[in-house]
Amino acid sequence: MSFLSGKMNTNFDIEGSLGFLIAKCHQKGFQIFREKLLPHNLTPPQFGLLAFLWKKDGQSQIQLGTAMEMDRTTTSGVIDRLENLGLVSRRNHPEDRRVFMIFLTEAGRELEHNLSHLSLESSAELAANLSAGEKETLLGLLKKIRGEVK
Repeated sequence: MSFLSGKMNTNFDIEGSLGFLIAKCHQKGFQIFREKLLPHNLTPPQFGLLAFLWKKDGQSQIQLGTAMEMDRTTTSGVIDRLENLGLVSRRNHPEDRRVFMIFLTEAGRELEHNLSHLSLESSAELAANLSAGEKETLLGLLKKIRGEVK
């Protein structure tokens, strides 16, 4: 079936498929942002975890993993690296000793303005060929694909 027409098409074109194009856009955006984060010794997933803590500090590893749609092992590794950099700290949950709560350190809080600016720069660079209206439409469509909008 053709993605656009819904009709059977035996001439499949990988470069025109939705999944391929979304994956390649992700790779391009990841690369742009990764290069901007390199001087800070951070990766985009580490930035993502910090950004969720900037929104709401003191979340459990499970909450952060769920927010980032990341498995427990990967989430724990990202937290380990941020903790080694002195940007977050683990504390025991006040009521459940099996749960760790993740908090920003002062150094982690201090990065918010600068790193958020780098994220905005990266997004602008990624979408440089789009008009403001096209960017708004794209964001809406991506949210719809994710199931955030009906």
